[in-house]
Amino acid sequence: MVQLTLPRNSTVTEGKVWPKPEGATNLTEYRIYRWNPDEGRNPRVDTYFVDKDDCGPMVLDGLIYIKNKIDPTLTFRRSCREGICGSCAMNIDGTNTLACTKGTGEVAGDVVKIYPLPHMPVVKDLVPDLTRFYAQHRSIEPWLKTVTPAPEKEWRQSHEDRVKLDGLYECILCACCSTSCPSYWWNGDRYLGPAILLQAYRWLIDSRDEATGERLDDLEDPFRLYRCHTIMNCSQACPKGLNPAKAIAEIKKMMVERRV
Repeated sequence: MVQLTLPRNSTVTEGKVWPKPEGATNLTEYRIYRWNPDEGRNPRVDTYFVDKDDCGPMVLDGLIYIKNKIDPTLTFRRSCREGICGSCAMNIDGTNTLACTKGTGEVAGDVVKIYPLPHMPVVKDLVPDLTRFYAQHRSIEPWLKTVTPAPEKEWRQSHEDRVKLDGLYECILCACCSTSCPSYWWNGDRYLGPAILLQAYRWLIDSRDEATGERLDDLEDPFRLYRCHTIMNCSQACPKGLNPAKAIAEIKKMMVERRV
């Protein structure tokens, strides 16, 4: 009989319940995953109370309120606060999304539950280690590759060809889609995942790029591309409304067409 044993320090425990802000009556409860590798203890879930009358409407506003006014040790990433940089990607209310574009009013129930992106090593608290994710992005060589001598001014592209990039170039590499994909959970060391494959298709479909065959050769692998089973979690999780599953299907179509 198989026995499954959780790794050391992996069981999540109940953490501290922080005092409510003095005099506040309009409160939102936040339950936040906390883990510090330097402490050598199990992760925990701390409970905080945010004064909605003294805080902005987004989940990220609540996190900043907590860090500034309640617990300065809370660790998370954030930058643009406009849904552009992807820094504040985390699991909120059971869904991978951006804290800066997720309103507290959109959360089901009265409690905002926040965890780091799933199935990624955690650096601290809500900060995942994206080293492998970014290395996979570099592996697809995400830049224009040409053999034709560069023009004096710029590479020209028709309006029709430019439109083909819509729904692809908007990807902000937040990793919400890849960390919602079961195939990436179990094969993330070899499967590129939906975010990187969407980025790969963005260069495959670019009419100015002259390395289509080379790029397809690089993706022709049982794991790098073909671990996608069209579960569609990626498209549901994307905070930008993109469709990585469709991009992956288009790559597979290109693989077939070049053999016909």
